[in-house]
Amino acid sequence: MKFKSLLVKVLMALALVAPVAASAQAPAAQAATVKAINRQVVVNYVSGYSVKAWKNYKVKLGAANDTGISFKHGTTLTVVGEVKYKKRTWYKIADNEWILASYTLSPKAWAKKAAAAKKAAAKAAKKAAAAKKVSKSKQTKQNKVVALAKAQVGKPYVWGAAGPYSFDCSGLTSYVYSRALGKYITRTTYTQVHQGKTVAVSTATLKKGDLLFWGSKSSPYHVGIYVGGGKFVHAATPSQGVIKQSLSYYFWPSTAKRLI
Repeated sequence: MKFKSLLVKVLMALALVAPVAASAQAPAAQAATVKAINRQVVVNYVSGYSVKAWKNYKVKLGAANDTGISFKHGTTLTVVGEVKYKKRTWYKIADNEWILASYTLSPKAWAKKAAAAKKAAAKAAKKAAAAKKVSKSKQTKQNKVVALAKAQVGKPYVWGAAGPYSFDCSGLTSYVYSRALGKYITRTTYTQVHQGKTVAVSTATLKKGDLLFWGSKSSPYHVGIYVGGGKFVHAATPSQGVIKQSLSYYFWPSTAKRLI
């Protein structure tokens, strides 16, 4: 009887100790505590946009947790607390104001990024200026070719003539390029078609000064100069002479070459 009474007392004692042991382990399962810090960070999001501040890092992000406060990209903030929750680091900016650390950079990293962006912008501006200069130079050359081509309108067509008083088709194109730009482009349609860069025969892609060819792409029988606005100048026939004419799908060029 004494042994049975002793066993009952031991079991009752263990029952009382068990909850205490369980409660002692509880803190290990709790979320990490907020660490007090004093650090500056810079909001790194998207230029022109802002990062929201939330009331509580534990609550699902949404309207109920929205503080109505946001910080623009590039804003420097002072962080007063830090906590890691569900594998994400949060920064405390003030009471009930939290932002994700992933949307920030250290001032040093921000300065490095800003310097790289400034360098890239300067490089892009330099490249754009060079391209603009080249483009302006090309436009000047194109305008010279067009002006001289138009100036020949009304002159007679003579087979084998290369100006300045009469022309055949390839004589006109070689004359214009030679006099306008000092550029030699050979004398016949059969050789001119193999010079320059091939471009699509479309009013959307053609540029002033492009040579237009009719007939075979390798040995065309006729050539003219595109002058813009869907028009070209060419030494047409003995009865027509040098004329300015609109492109027509009925009489569409077979290929085009860009020499400028």
